Amino acid sequence: MIPFDFEYFKPNTISEAVQTFRELQNQGKQVIYYSGGTEFITFSRINQMKADAVIDIKGIPECHVLEQQEDQLVIGAAVSLNKISESALFPLLGQTVKQIADHTSRNKITIGGNINSRLIYREGILPLLLSEAKVKLAGNEGEIVLPLANLFDRELKLDTGEFLVHISVKKSYMSLPFASLKKTKISKISYPVVSIAALLKEQQIRAAFSGVCEFPFRSDQVEAALNETSLSKVERIDKVVSLLPSPIVDDIQASSEYREFVLKNALHVIIDALEVAPT
Repeated sequence: MIPFDFEYFKPNTISEAVQTFRELQNQGKQVIYYSGGTEFITFSRINQMKADAVIDIKGIPECHVLEQQEDQLVIGAAVSLNKISESALFPLLGQTVKQIADHTSRNKITIGGNINSRLIYREGILPLLLSEAKVKLAGNEGEIVLPLANLFDRELKLDTGEFLVHISVKKSYMSLPFASLKKTKISKISYPVVSIAALLKEQQIRAAFSGVCEFPFRSDQVEAALNETSLSKVERIDKVVSLLPSPIVDDIQASSEYREFVLKNALHVIIDALEVAPT
């Protein structure tokens, strides 16, 4: 049970959602948007999240889009992880999100909820960082489309009152060679010790990581090391580890030493898979 009362709103349009947020904020209320609700329920039950009002964007049609529009694949923020994987429209994204939680949970977890999660993993964002995705946001200043990379710095940086409407990715990324690997310590549905999404574009490996540091990331320096073929594979992997953007996580899931060991083995698999992939 959630240990506090809150008002619930489910607008039918983007403008109604923005107006509702503005009116509630003007009343001095703490307001949040959500697209799935699983994390709000989970964290509220343990007193790690609180709100006076929640605005559920699942009633907005634009947030449920999952279709190809001209040369883009458009994915609404309220589309569930299962729907993405079962559609097979973006194989790398589908395979990555299919490894998150269990099948029942993935019916409720949305792509918007996952990439805005309070947890450090947010694995759904990895393929989007690799594919130069763009995001459509709505807020007090209207609607705007921006490169995801411009907004993502360890987490998705949204202004107060903004919410994610949908994500778009060029169709050309749908057919590139890819690899997706998640390593856990115990069961397959545990949080990742290491999760890597990678693709091959113009003979260069792109890779994004979760579980290694306190935030998901894609790094130009790491990718340069991965593609430095004048070095042996072991030397490249050692160089990648030396260039990580922050210390390796050391927590109840796994020690930093174990994570580094798993990361190195996972990178061997990724390199082997993509360097022999047909293009």
